[in-house]
Amino acid sequence: MQGIIAHHWDATMARLQACIDKVKMWPQGQFNHLNSSQYCQYLYFLSNTIWREDRGGEALGVATRLFLLNKALNGIDLFYEIAMPDVFFIGHSVGIVLAKATYGNYLVLYQNCTVGKNHGVAPVLGDGVIMYPNSAIIGRCRIGANTAVSQGTGVINRDTPGECMVFAGTAGELTIKAAKRPLIDDFFRH
Repeated sequence: MQGIIAHHWDATMARLQACIDKVKMWPQGQFNHLNSSQYCQYLYFLSNTIWREDRGGEALGVATRLFLLNKALNGIDLFYEIAMPDVFFIGHSVGIVLAKATYGNYLVLYQNCTVGKNHGVAPVLGDGVIMYPNSAIIGRCRIGANTAVSQGTGVINRDTPGECMVFAGTAGELTIKAAKRPLIDDFFRH
């Protein structure tokens, strides 16, 4: 196991550092293994890098154990086969469940958010999507760039135009309001 991790260490750390350096609240050029969000992303990048570069039997076992460790430590269901963007931020990992969907860069995830399939169809998220706590994007959805899904809102089999905020409306409908400014700028360096 140590040999496999050592073999993929440099590639993993390059991916992780490129991500960390874009997050405004994190000092550039530093990885803090005691920051649970950074460590959560580290475990994902490590398991995903091993899976992408070395799908052999022992390597697959290591990737699986790292996925399970991340799930146990951080309460996140983020399988190593999922193609996460190069730059994303996890505010609080507990309760996050992510399906094999299409994720745009500069993604923000908070606790208890879900990206899931509906009848085998997964969503497509554009760049700069923010999912606040307890939000969900499920099924045949095309979420436009710079969409913020408010707390407790579920977007199911619906599209958003982008540059907007999405709120839970009445009778299961969504309320979509144009964003006054790009909220994603609060999170990332460009």
